[in-house]
Amino acid sequence: MMSGMHTETCDPAELSRLRAIFASHPDASPPAGWDAVRSFEEEHGVVLPEPYRTCVAEVGDGLRAGPPYYGLLPLAEVPSDWGADRPQRLLAEPFPLEEAWLWEAEDDETALPVEEFEARTDRVFDHGSLLLGTDGCGMYWHLIVTGPQRGHVWQIAGEGAMPFGPESPDAVMPGTPGFTGWASHWAEGRSWFPDA
Repeated sequence: MMSGMHTETCDPAELSRLRAIFASHPDASPPAGWDAVRSFEEEHGVVLPEPYRTCVAEVGDGLRAGPPYYGLLPLAEVPSDWGADRPQRLLAEPFPLEEAWLWEAEDDETALPVEEFEARTDRVFDHGSLLLGTDGCGMYWHLIVTGPQRGHVWQIAGEGAMPFGPESPDAVMPGTPGFTGWASHWAEGRSWFPDA
């Protein structure tokens, strides 16, 4: 976990920022309530990271206008283009990555055998993360709920997986890490890939 990220307790400043973002969008869904959040957590064997957890319970459970491009999904929903043939999502299983993995950029010498590659990418897509929504073209935003990246938001697509907001000068998607940082980045109209 990066310094400054709060995933176990809800930082009042972060919740205030999320309230402002949701209040500025009349299409925001009403909050799900604490009973719905706790029921979801019990069903999946996880405790959602803060401030997302409190946001869903008390502020709003989705935005039709985004983030991402096709809207912030309500708790427990998946995008319509997710595909019915995908494996079952296992939120209690740790998310397997700690750094970006751009599998499409790998050459033949570093590429994994097909069965190992498919098993690993299935875990990237389906273990330890909650779907936040899609930007279309198979680009999905995930909130990591278990494992060392808990609380971080990742974009996972057919080409690879990368975190939003690493605090490093060579980051592909620089910004403030975590759900509030990601939502604020979008609300400010900033590009996900400033160097693209």
